[in-house]
Amino acid sequence: MASSDKKAFALRLDPGLYAALARSAGADLRSVNAQIEFLLREALKARGVRVEAVASEEADNGEN
Repeated sequence: MASSDKKAFALRLDPGLYAALARSAGADLRSVNAQIEFLLREALKARGVRVEAVASEEADNGEN
C-alpha cells in the first residue's frame, strides 16, 4: 500500500511517549509511524477488533 493510500492526521504525543516509541521503533527497525501502526493493530487484535481493508476510492472520499 503506497503512503498516498493512507489516511493522514495530526497526532499530539507527550514527549516521553514519543521517545519511548522512537526507541521501540529503532529496536524493531521500523519508523515511528510504522511502529504506531503496528502497535495499534496489535492492540485492536488483542481486543478482538477486526481491521478490514477499505477500498482506495472510499478512503479518498473520506468514507469508512
